[in-house]
Amino acid sequence: MMCPYSKTADGFETHLGVNHLGHFLLTHLLLGQLKESAPARVVNLSSVVHHAGKIRFHDLQGEKSYNRGFAYCHSKLANVLFTRELAKRLQGTGVTTYAVHPGIVRSELVRHSFLLCLLWQLFSPFLKTAREGAQTSLHCALAEGLEPLSGKYFSDCKKTWVSPRARNNKTAERLWNVSCELLGIQWE
Repeated sequence: MMCPYSKTADGFETHLGVNHLGHFLLTHLLLGQLKESAPARVVNLSSVVHHAGKIRFHDLQGEKSYNRGFAYCHSKLANVLFTRELAKRLQGTGVTTYAVHPGIVRSELVRHSFLLCLLWQLFSPFLKTAREGAQTSLHCALAEGLEPLSGKYFSDCKKTWVSPRARNNKTAERLWNVSCELLGIQWE
């Protein structure tokens, strides 16, 4: 979160590469096994900051204009859009998918921001522990009866509202296609 501009070993902007493309590729690589193991679930860790995100196709990797705070938000919006599109494409396969906001968790996530580190220290008693932060992910992975909610976004173990940008089906489909192009994969 809030990394200075850098690229992954594969040449992708760090937030996009780690938070979105890595999850996208891993899911692609595991999909055959997931379908064979159905019922199966894919849980994507996103964040409430997806509300501030925007998918900027003209500058997806921040090469023209980079803001380290917004880069994280954009990548978290990509997680929600990926989950939405994945659910659409997996209908009828027995594989379902969910995007999750873990809450504000006491961790080293903010280590690249001096100001946020100070705020984390100040508000530490009010932040979730790692165990508490994992509960919504576990809920989406294990709770019975969630199948009709595939593609939805969860916080505090319940379905919750997503930003208008996160509900844009055209953006979700375009991001899917661009992600496949960037990774050099064909997803059937």
